[in-house]
Amino acid sequence: MYLFEYKELIKSLVVSDLKTKYSSSALGFAWSMLNPLLMMLVLYFVFNNIFKLTQENLAMYLLIGLTGWRFFALGTSMAMMSIVGRPSLVTKIYIPREILTFSTVISALISSLLEFLVLIPLLIIFGVNLKITILIFPLLHILYFLIVYGIGLALASLYVYYRDLNQIWEVLLQMGFFLSPIVYPLSQIPDKYIFYYMLNPITRIIEMYRNVLLRGDIPGLIDFCVVILSGILFLIIGSWLFRKLSPRFAEEI
Repeated sequence: MYLFEYKELIKSLVVSDLKTKYSSSALGFAWSMLNPLLMMLVLYFVFNNIFKLTQENLAMYLLIGLTGWRFFALGTSMAMMSIVGRPSLVTKIYIPREILTFSTVISALISSLLEFLVLIPLLIIFGVNLKITILIFPLLHILYFLIVYGIGLALASLYVYYRDLNQIWEVLLQMGFFLSPIVYPLSQIPDKYIFYYMLNPITRIIEMYRNVLLRGDIPGLIDFCVVILSGILFLIIGSWLFRKLSPRFAEEI
C-alpha cells in the first residue's frame, strides 16, 4: 500500500505543509486558536445577549462546534488545492497522486488535534467536569478524517478540471456552517425536520464531540453507524473519482 511504501515522502510533505502554514505569520500556531476564540466571543455576545439563547456552557458549546467545523472546512479546502498546488510532483515524477491529497489532509488533522489539545484546558477553566469519555475523542477524529479525506479526494480531482470549484465550495461551506449545529442547539430544529437534519454526518460528529467533551456521555450506536458508513461511502466515491480523473492530471495542470 502506498501509505507504507511512500511514508517518508508523506512525512516530508506533511512537515512542509505545517511549516508553510505556521512559519509565514507572526503568531504562527496561535492563529489556529485565536480564530475560533474570536469567533466564539462574537457569537457568544450575539446569542447570549441579543437572542438570549439558553444553553449550558454556551461558550464551550460554541468553541467545540467551531473547532470541529474548522477541520472540515480547512481540510477539504486545502485538499482541493493538493494536486494543482504541487505541479512539479504531478508532471515530473511518478508517485501515486493520492499521496498529495492524503498528506494535505493529514497536516490539517494534526493542526486540528493541536487545536483540540489547547481546548482541553479551556474546558477545565470554564468549569467543565471532564470524564473518561474523553478517551473516545481520538476515535471520533479518525472517523471524521475518513469523511474529510474522501471529500478531499473528490474535490482535488475535480478542481484540476474545473477551477471555479473553489468559489462554489466556499459557498457550500457557508451553507454547511449554518446547516450544522455549530452556533445553535439541536433543540432549535423543528421535530418534522430532525430526521433529515441528522442525516448530515457533520451534525452527528459535532454532537458526538460535545457528548464526550462537554456532557461526558457516550455517543449512541446509531451515531457511530451513520458516521462510519458516511466515511466509507465518501472514501469509496472520492477514491473512484480520483482514479477515474487522475490519468490526465499532468495534461490539465
